[in-house]
Amino acid sequence: MNRFPKHHLTFFSVSMICCAICVGCSSTRSAGVAQTEPAAPAASKADLIQASFRSEGPDGPSAESEFRRTASGLKYRVLRHGNGKKPTEYNQVQVSYRGWLDDGSVFDSSYERGKPISFKLRNVVKGWTEGMQYVSEGGKIELEIPSSLGYGAQGSPPSVPPFATLHFIVELHEVY
Repeated sequence: MNRFPKHHLTFFSVSMICCAICVGCSSTRSAGVAQTEPAAPAASKADLIQASFRSEGPDGPSAESEFRRTASGLKYRVLRHGNGKKPTEYNQVQVSYRGWLDDGSVFDSSYERGKPISFKLRNVVKGWTEGMQYVSEGGKIELEIPSSLGYGAQGSPPSVPPFATLHFIVELHEVY
């Protein structure tokens, strides 16, 4: 007979499933036997989102933990330093990326499409054009793009509402 009331087991089970799905951890419970160890403190939604996005490609040993802010208002942090060429606004780049909103909803992802994408850097939102110049080929960067450097007052219906802050994890594969 279980030592825990039924509603505690349900809560515990749901917590463990969420942890396994969102963070990629594995459970150590035996078949049909509830764990007796207390559950770890719940991670914040932002932590879970970040953990799932970072799983796309490894961060480097010198990944920045704090965002830098440019004069334009762009926030960025280099998660993996590359050792190739840095792009300018006139280059074409090949990248893999995931973009999400403040609420965590993903609005675009080359990872989900299963292949990188190439484009001229000057043909995207200003925040991308500026931000990608801080990383080299082989590198990985996180961008937080204010509305003024993103889609602004018009948004990008139906996925991006007006005045939305855009978040991206981007891996720079090649600069042409």
